[in-house]
Amino acid sequence: MEKGKVNHDGLFNIEQPLLKVPAEQLKKAARTTQRYIDYFMKEINADVTKLGKNAGGSVDASQAVKTLDEMVERLVKLKRKIAETKAEEFTSVERTKTRLNHLTDVMSVTSSESPAFNRWCQTRMERLLVDYMLRNGYSRTAQAIASELKIGDLVDIELFAESGQVEEALRNQNCAECLKWCADNRSSLEKIQSTLEFNLRFQEYIELVRAQKKEEAIKYCRKYLITWQAAHMSEIQQAMALLAFSPDTWCEPYKDLYSPHRWTSLIDQFRSSNHALHNLTSQPLLTMTLQAGLSALKTPACYNDDDRTINCPVCSADTFGRLAEDLPNAHHVNSCLVDRVTGGLMGEDNLPLVLPNGFVYSTKSLAEAALQNNGMVRCIKTGDQYHISTARKAFLL
Repeated sequence: MEKGKVNHDGLFNIEQPLLKVPAEQLKKAARTTQRYIDYFMKEINADVTKLGKNAGGSVDASQAVKTLDEMVERLVKLKRKIAETKAEEFTSVERTKTRLNHLTDVMSVTSSESPAFNRWCQTRMERLLVDYMLRNGYSRTAQAIASELKIGDLVDIELFAESGQVEEALRNQNCAECLKWCADNRSSLEKIQSTLEFNLRFQEYIELVRAQKKEEAIKYCRKYLITWQAAHMSEIQQAMALLAFSPDTWCEPYKDLYSPHRWTSLIDQFRSSNHALHNLTSQPLLTMTLQAGLSALKTPACYNDDDRTINCPVCSADTFGRLAEDLPNAHHVNSCLVDRVTGGLMGEDNLPLVLPNGFVYSTKSLAEAALQNNGMVRCIKTGDQYHISTARKAFLL
């Protein structure tokens, strides 16, 4: 790729969630509106049919008026519900427009050195920071930053606020919030073949058995678990056998069914399903972009105490070096030398010089040291001192 040219395709490949999230929220609001219409119109049509049947005989006027009043009340309530969902739809549409404009701004930029591209990247970095904070539970800080920088429409505060409530409920061993979320997104969960709802129902059954409410557990199984028998017969069989084991059993797999770690697994599965529904990456984009950059810099020398350089982020063992530990080393076709003193690259404009002891430093580094010490330079690795005239040029292969 031409040096300095903006890689638009590469940028847009990782920006899909930016548009996917408001699109999913728009679809969700539209489905909610349709459910309201279907529910209320079903009741209103039933009242109309009832009035029509009684029209041929003697009709109680007071009862007819009461029925009509109830129909009007339902229509008013329907109007209010639709107004609420329409407001959500409008918000999603406006958010989509803002995000499209944000992506359009970079389309006209051709050089990565231009001020316009730097401004766009700054906004993008701010988005990634807010996203990272939202994913890690720093909601108030994320909201304050988004408000201060006026990027509220470019980040998904509401989405992570909703998921945060669901996760908090699961941490408190309460499945109600997550089951409600599953009901709101059932069609989408079916498309990705998620088993989250079944696992939530299974966990509620386990809690009933744990509390020794065996009759309620059997009724619960008949009502909620049996409907999943085609795909989860083995789990349902284990559920019924669980009735014979106490919570302190050492017999597997029933000991594992009573384990509190199942709640952590439910949180992880909810998070994974939520990310899949909105096309979100499993890791924060900030982490992914940092890893991409670090993998282009990482070499075996970065983890050698004698070869670390001050300007290499991977060489910072306590910060970026830890993030890069599991990343592959970069593939360098050409040699690349870094000055031990300044951390700058050596090349045609800053030739490498070899001291008599074999250690290499840049021309600029040695010239500056010689100027301050009457032509003498000191090797920071061995402590040996030499006159700068004894340094020999080195050539990169």
